Amino acid sequence: MDGFMHWMETKFMPIAQKIGNQRHLVAIRDGFISIMPVTMAGSVAVLLNVFFRDLPNTWWGAGNAFTTACTQLINVNVNVYNGTISILALCFAFALGYHLCKAYDVSPISGGAVSLAAVVATMNFAPEFALSLPDVSPDAVKALEAAGVTGLSVADGAVSMSVTAPSMISTTLTSATGLFTALIFGLVCSMIYIKLIQAKLTIKLPDSVPPAVNSAFVAMIPGVVAIFASGAITQICVVATGAYPNDLISEFIQRPLLGMSSGFFTVLLVEFLAQLFWFFGIHGMNVLAPITEGIYTPALLENLSVWEATHDLSQLPYMWTRGSFDAYTMMGGSGLTLGLIIAILFFSKREDSKTIAKLAAPMGVFNINEPIIFGMPIVLNPLYFIPWLLVPVVTAAIALGFTYAGIIPPVYIQVPWIMPVGLYAFFATGGNIMAALVALLNLGVSFIIWLPFVILANKEQEKAEVAA
Repeated sequence: MDGFMHWMETKFMPIAQKIGNQRHLVAIRDGFISIMPVTMAGSVAVLLNVFFRDLPNTWWGAGNAFTTACTQLINVNVNVYNGTISILALCFAFALGYHLCKAYDVSPISGGAVSLAAVVATMNFAPEFALSLPDVSPDAVKALEAAGVTGLSVADGAVSMSVTAPSMISTTLTSATGLFTALIFGLVCSMIYIKLIQAKLTIKLPDSVPPAVNSAFVAMIPGVVAIFASGAITQICVVATGAYPNDLISEFIQRPLLGMSSGFFTVLLVEFLAQLFWFFGIHGMNVLAPITEGIYTPALLENLSVWEATHDLSQLPYMWTRGSFDAYTMMGGSGLTLGLIIAILFFSKREDSKTIAKLAAPMGVFNINEPIIFGMPIVLNPLYFIPWLLVPVVTAAIALGFTYAGIIPPVYIQVPWIMPVGLYAFFATGGNIMAALVALLNLGVSFIIWLPFVILANKEQEKAEVAA
């Protein structure tokens, strides 16, 4: 054990710290964190409509009196959704450019604007929409053809057509589906902007010019070059492949990564690594934030978009999302230490441990566990090494099993991370009671795994007392 600890401290942790401090990865993490107010507002709007519209329609049928009475509230929530989740990629593009430029000590506001414009330059402004018109007469079909509408097909009395909408952007490009495009082009074009400024390819004005004006002129040439680079890359993609960058990125990068992220062993590996970092005193979820935020957050938002479009839980594409960690494996905080607190309060004979558990319990209910991580301590404590690594992995496997079996739906609504055990899973799955019960089951499992080591700590204390 001592050899392993020495190897981890001297070889593994320096690499982990470098990764955690890498500027591009930190900018991605901070970009996702910055748009949390937007994602939270959209998630709350969806959650409210679950209770105002979706569940009542399921229980009492469409057009019931309760839903009708809540029509205006439902419409307010729809407006909020349109102003948040539908434009997440645009919000993230600005936030990413802002934080990346800030990391390089370059004007962050201009950098955010350049990143946003560069991402919009990749988008198709004349998308095609498929329309279906039921019960259309043959005369109406002839009238449409005479009007020059092309791409018509008739089947079972319904007419399908493909309509081009010029000067419009599909919300598919500006919502969660466009996040990876925003990430890639935001990074590339922001770095072009940053490097040109660092190379002094800027317009220099006299010192007497106000700072705000000077900053705008400094950003002018680098910003123009960065945005034109995005537009040129987009046109090359269109000419070479017939598809816009968002389509190519979604097909060849985003979908494979998101699909891989929900893989059983991938989730368990992420849990294991987060706990391993924490054991050495490094915030595991922060180190892995480029993965948990950059991959699992888009998965959650994509699930949310699919739910809003279909209202069918069986259509949600990703089994494990960012909120799944909080719902099923982090009750009380990383390591599911709420189970440890309960085990100590009922079975520990050590006064020091019971005192710490009593102090940590109120905060543990709301998923704040630094007092117990550093107070017990768990960090660098070989006694708790095994359960610390084991509990999140086992509970993640349980939650994944229930999700893959279709017993509980995937998490698709973002909920404040301080939500107590059971309530988080209930709200994050749109009011699913089974999800709340699975979260409580995982709390029980964590208690069972932590308990033998609490009893072992009692025996260690007894041995120390006898030796004294």
